[in-house]
Amino acid sequence: MKKVLSIILGGGAGTRLYPLTKLRAKPAVPLAGKYRLIDIPVSNCINSEIFKIYVLTQFNSASLNRHIARAYNFSGFTEGFVEVLAAQQTPENPNWFQGTADAVRQYIWLLEEWNADEYLILSGDHLYRMDYRQFVQRHRDTNADITLSVVPMDERRASDFGLMKIDDAGRVVDFSEKPKGDALKQMQVDTAILGLTPEQAVQNPYIASMGIYVFKKDVLIKLLKESPEKTDFGKEIIPASAKDYNVQAYLFDGYWEDIGTIEAFYEANLALTRQPQPPFSFYDEDAPIYTRARYLPPSKLLDCQVTESIIGEGCILKECRIDHSVLGVRSRVEAGCTIEDSLLMGADFYQPFAERQASWESRNTPLGIGANTRIRRAIIDKNAYIGRDVQIINKDRVQEAERESEGFYIRSGIVVVVKNAVIPDGTVI
Repeated sequence: MKKVLSIILGGGAGTRLYPLTKLRAKPAVPLAGKYRLIDIPVSNCINSEIFKIYVLTQFNSASLNRHIARAYNFSGFTEGFVEVLAAQQTPENPNWFQGTADAVRQYIWLLEEWNADEYLILSGDHLYRMDYRQFVQRHRDTNADITLSVVPMDERRASDFGLMKIDDAGRVVDFSEKPKGDALKQMQVDTAILGLTPEQAVQNPYIASMGIYVFKKDVLIKLLKESPEKTDFGKEIIPASAKDYNVQAYLFDGYWEDIGTIEAFYEANLALTRQPQPPFSFYDEDAPIYTRARYLPPSKLLDCQVTESIIGEGCILKECRIDHSVLGVRSRVEAGCTIEDSLLMGADFYQPFAERQASWESRNTPLGIGANTRIRRAIIDKNAYIGRDVQIINKDRVQEAERESEGFYIRSGIVVVVKNAVIPDGTVI
């Protein structure tokens, strides 16, 4: 794997994850109480013995830079690195990144310098565990110019993805972006060719692209330089190259979730609390997910009732009920609170005791969740100041709302309290 260079695409402005992306890049969005989205592909690379990793981004990259600098520091005896490449203006190209392929094109001068045989292109907003060594080996064994990682898909979800058809040798011969009706039926394939059992092949007669690719180095450079007008891998570069190049499909048959929307992000986080077996586990010792070491104290629970939940380190919970929820690092929940089906991202710092006392005495709201507050089906971003007797329950069952001046949004019926928001005592949302 020394000859593989990994390029993680940090995504665009992250509009579908707004307001979680209001102050941070999409790969820096917190996940599962203590991680960030970027930790997933970076950890997969490290576990696959791929240690040369670039992350391309162009929006709000300060917190992403900080996280990567603190989390991933390889020793001086290896060539390993994880570096952020932010969009920049140059005399040759004064524009921002125009798409996934354009992002790589603008840094091709840097990528070319590495003695690599393959470029591994990854997405920064997926939740999955994958050994890229098998993926790259399949690419080499079939002498492919491009290999796409694909997931088997049933008919219900297939029209939400870019689908492809393959021949008997696994070579990709046709693409269709989010087809419907008859066009969808045309994209059915025998997925048993890629290794599914006959029963699984009947249930999942479609294959969808995961947005993960391996390119031969010279093929990628040629495609990017020959077609400067093509800015996206999945929609333009790869479909156009299927005729002239050997484009192969590699089947990934594990858990994979694209968490690019608020609803998908919320569901993926809460699914981690599922018993007895969550769809994705952070408890795999053979392929751990790495993140920044924070050296926080253990969490402290004082007479609490906690069911089916994940509690990050450094939390302080007093006489409260937590049900089917994920609480991030340094979460603070006061007495009498009920947290249900919610994701609390926690805080970046502890508020000193004297400052908290002063807040109460001056009728200001201290950091954390105030006494006798009820939160249901919500995402509370970091450093939120939520007062006493607050109800965040979406009482009017609103599906979509933008109330930035009041510190929250509603997306798909999920209340999202923005980072650093202050919700006064007695507020009902």
